Amino acid sequence: MANFWEKILRDNRFQAADVPNFTNKLFFEGPRQRAYLERFFTLLILAAIIATAGILADSTATVIGAMIVAPLMTPIMALATALVMGNAPRALKSMLLVMLGVTTVILLGWLFGLSYQGIIQFDENSQILGRTTPKFIDLIAALAAGAAGAFCLSREDIADSLPGVAISISLVPPLCVVGLCLSGGQWEAAAGALLLFVTNFLSILLAGGGVLVLLGLNSAALNRVRGTGRRNAYALVIITTLIVAVPLVLTGRQLTGQILLERQTRTAALAWTEDTGYRVRLVRTTVNNNQVEITISGQGEPPLFEDLVTAVHEAVGQPVDVYLEIVPVQGFTTVRATP
Repeated sequence: MANFWEKILRDNRFQAADVPNFTNKLFFEGPRQRAYLERFFTLLILAAIIATAGILADSTATVIGAMIVAPLMTPIMALATALVMGNAPRALKSMLLVMLGVTTVILLGWLFGLSYQGIIQFDENSQILGRTTPKFIDLIAALAAGAAGAFCLSREDIADSLPGVAISISLVPPLCVVGLCLSGGQWEAAAGALLLFVTNFLSILLAGGGVLVLLGLNSAALNRVRGTGRRNAYALVIITTLIVAVPLVLTGRQLTGQILLERQTRTAALAWTEDTGYRVRLVRTTVNNNQVEITISGQGEPPLFEDLVTAVHEAVGQPVDVYLEIVPVQGFTTVRATP
């Protein structure tokens, strides 16, 4: 396996002739700068509109389309490249462009949210819920996507895979969710979505930059960086990534516990309502408060609440507070008149 990776790195190393073409794809300077910025912000605004509309409509396909359109990965990868090459002016310009892009997308999401005030279902929209509770596995996926993105950019013959990388690492949709949540006063959800973006951003810098170093970009550019600037910059990226990983691990553990608690509670509730004429409609759990909420619907006399509490405690193996909501059902049937 080690020989395989050594061969991959050796066969795909940067040569001096590769560097100008590679950097031209990431850094737009001189006469090209104005046209690039116009196109960048045009695509970014359109991607933000598409993503926000897809989130509001709870449409996965629409959000995926926005990921492909969004150009935000280019300046982030440019920042990683500038750090590897030790080019501080280019790094600062790329970072500024990223920050302007982030601000633009959040602002558009916020404006959309104000337009749909009171309509957005923050607790039920799967596009929002999926981006407000990032987990450690999201960091793993983002690191792999960042490495894939750098590798694809370095080779012209596999550049067609870049749209797949754009889909796998979500940048614009989490920022749209941040804006939507801020407009609705959902501060905790907004922080979670922002954490997801920061995770993806740092992953591109860390994994993408690491791949470029392994492929010998700095050596091929004949750029001998003096001092500790580049090393300090990457040390900061690594430390920040580790700090971000802590809440991701905690969130992942909490979510896993919540899913397990909900599954055990649902099993107990289904057994409790069996052959009673009642159906389990909803099971919600909160790990921190050790509480389960169960909603059932049906007709007639419901089964004993005490039996449900006992069944839930036995299923989860710990004492939890049980809240039961019973929704009575009335059925009506039309009677067809006989001729």
